[in-house]
Amino acid sequence: MAVPVFVEFDPAGACSCGGCVQWRRALQQGPAVRDGGYPGAHGARRALVLVATAGTVLSSGVSGAGHAVALGGDAPAGPAGGSGRASSSPAATHGLLRSPAPGPDVPAAFPASGATPQGQVGGLYGGAGSGRGAVTAARATRTLTRDQIIARAQRWISARVPYDMHRYWSDGYRQDCSGFISMAWNLGGNQWTGSLAQYGIRISKSELRPGDILLFHNPANPGAGSHVTLFGGWTDSSRTRYIAYEQTRPHTVKRPTPYAYWSNSTRYVAYRYRGLADGGDPGGGTDGGTSAFPGAGHFGPGADNAYVTRLGRMLVARGGGRFYTSGPGPRWTEADRRATEAFQRAQGWSGADADGIPGPSTWSYLVNGVGRDIGGGPSGGGTAFPGTGWFRPGQSNGYVTSLGKQLVTKGFGTYYTSGPGPRWTEADRRNVEAFQRAQGWTGRDADGYPGPETWRRLFR
Repeated sequence: MAVPVFVEFDPAGACSCGGCVQWRRALQQGPAVRDGGYPGAHGARRALVLVATAGTVLSSGVSGAGHAVALGGDAPAGPAGGSGRASSSPAATHGLLRSPAPGPDVPAAFPASGATPQGQVGGLYGGAGSGRGAVTAARATRTLTRDQIIARAQRWISARVPYDMHRYWSDGYRQDCSGFISMAWNLGGNQWTGSLAQYGIRISKSELRPGDILLFHNPANPGAGSHVTLFGGWTDSSRTRYIAYEQTRPHTVKRPTPYAYWSNSTRYVAYRYRGLADGGDPGGGTDGGTSAFPGAGHFGPGADNAYVTRLGRMLVARGGGRFYTSGPGPRWTEADRRATEAFQRAQGWSGADADGIPGPSTWSYLVNGVGRDIGGGPSGGGTAFPGTGWFRPGQSNGYVTSLGKQLVTKGFGTYYTSGPGPRWTEADRRNVEAFQRAQGWTGRDADGYPGPETWRRLFR
């Protein structure tokens, strides 16, 4: 698979047209990069230059699915090919050029529209609005759940929105990587890689959950490599690959991606949306909440709080689903104790270390997805049903492999063209559905997703 490439143009340095002269003057008079300015006379004297048709400020007409304007954003070339270089030649970059960010030394001829050397900060369809600056960003955040963020991203995945840093999709968001994140986070306007961070809270790799982002902004040369992806969850317990939702060439994709990205991997930073509805709520499930152990006092008989809910959900995801007949919920029950004990024993612990009450080590193992799962470990061994969470789009684990192999053994592998393997596919779902229908089940009982009874009959 080819590695995406991010490139930019050198602005013409000798052109005498009014646009180029004005651009060079702005760069010379603007603040230094260290003071918040953009690369120019103070740095490598490079800037990403995108061109409007000579003498045209913006095209306001709607064309096709997007709004055709001569503004750009991040320019990654996807694995399918392409260099990420704009189609215009350097010779064609004379005329109206994109303006730098407004500042006290920027000539009045450059509109204070929040333009950047890489993408336009502005309202939907490239219009005015959508707040520039940290104060406005703090006010502009809208409350979202993780499910809503992923659902918004999925709309572009389903529509296969073409990558185009000059156009805007029908919802008003720019069709490049930062426009995609602006859309997923419902920012109300278009940001760029240099401004997205102010809408998020910096987090560590261990805290990444679906709906967070991985952002690489190259301040010294924004057009060279800057990119952002939406984190969709880890593909396995090693945490070396994740499901990335991203806008890249030729269109929006959802794919397993090496952490943190194909290139510049060490320079990506994780951020969580400031307006996340469950961002600080420990009841947000395995996808939300703090990773710090809340204390043993939150668990045990009589406990009734969001941490108990989160514990239960994490235990179900690690194979403890069979202990619950309902829930998990906020009230501590014997099911929570038994599931916790089973997880502790799966790690080889005994005695007081496997008493069914979570301590710092139990919590850390669950939050970070390490250690052995209940009923057989990370390879998916054992016959106990691990829980429904392992069998969903985007999941990749040993239980899916075990399921697939057992389906083949039972004569229900018709839909596999390769594998079976650890990544859940439509072939897995259709084979499970065929097995369920063979039991005489219909409707929701034959939806293609294994439950405890499906699992029992397959492995008995």
